[in-house]
Amino acid sequence: MSIKIKAMGDYQTNCYIITVDDKDIIIDPGVDATSWVKNNVKNPIAILNTHGHFDHIWSNKELSDLFNIQIYAPKDDAFMLEIDPFQMGMTPSKADILVNPDQELNLNGIKIKFHFFPGHTPGCSAIEIENNLFTGDFIFNGSIGRCDFPYSNPELMIESINKVLKWGKDIKIYPGHGPSTNLNKERNSLENWKNYL
Repeated sequence: MSIKIKAMGDYQTNCYIITVDDKDIIIDPGVDATSWVKNNVKNPIAILNTHGHFDHIWSNKELSDLFNIQIYAPKDDAFMLEIDPFQMGMTPSKADILVNPDQELNLNGIKIKFHFFPGHTPGCSAIEIENNLFTGDFIFNGSIGRCDFPYSNPELMIESINKVLKWGKDIKIYPGHGPSTNLNKERNSLENWKNYL
């Protein structure tokens, strides 16, 4: 498995290309991601969205149309792909596959799980592939996603933090912004953040 990363747009949103057995999965194609993705994939099979904020889904439609591949998004965030609720001028897209909370998927032999961690958004999820967790705007290196946006919910964020802190394993974390980290490193930070929500 290989992981390519590039920060996109003014918000420096991490777009990821995960390659397993010569199959490419695109996670969170943000602002102007198309050119970089096009130059770094050979056999794209799907687009996965961790959540519905514009800076993570901006290039969904362009890439989906270009490669004729499906978009997978948490079902509770799918409306954001279609209506541009923050009026940022993105091209709307439509999720082909609505992913249920904590659903496991098998994409061409690649096992994927959407872990449900609402709070930042109603459907906010972290995507696990081979003990790597792509956390979107749930967990960052030393921080968490904001909960003061429309559709955010601080109480749900606390529940999500408690949920991940119960995990009995370490896992590599690739966040939606900033550098990678791991769960064990973030445990104290996550405990502390609960006091500020």
